[in-house]
Amino acid sequence: MEAIIKELGNNLIEHHYSLSSTESFTVGHFASSIGLVPGISAIYRGSLVSYQTRIKHDVLHVSQDIIDQYGVVSHEVAYAMCKNGQELFDSDICISFTGNAGPSAMEGKKVGLVYIGVVFLDDIETYELQLDGTREEIVHQAVRIGAMKILEKIREK
Repeated sequence: MEAIIKELGNNLIEHHYSLSSTESFTVGHFASSIGLVPGISAIYRGSLVSYQTRIKHDVLHVSQDIIDQYGVVSHEVAYAMCKNGQELFDSDICISFTGNAGPSAMEGKKVGLVYIGVVFLDDIETYELQLDGTREEIVHQAVRIGAMKILEKIREK
């Protein structure tokens, strides 16, 4: 387990912040990583992996208009995924991951383009990243950066 994931889990437990996640291209990697932290069941509500666009719309209730206008690899979809995930899981914090880990361009967007959404209580921010590496490396980098973004929010409180 990466040290950053363990640190995040311990901070969440210590501060009693509930957490959920909505994932697309990371295919549950964030959930499986945070799930290894001892005691995490006290605060981790769960995850929804919405790999296909239809699931983002039908299950996570991301507006089809937003998907059609901006594409699934966008700030707007990352925002909707974390906001709707927070409501679905009734959590203090929800993180979302959407992006293109390759092997080729998608929606005209380069491999490695990633959007992470973080809702922390009532504050929502999205982050755009351009990552390099293999599919696996891009996924691992995104999860690590996402964990760091949540930790930054906890430290600001």
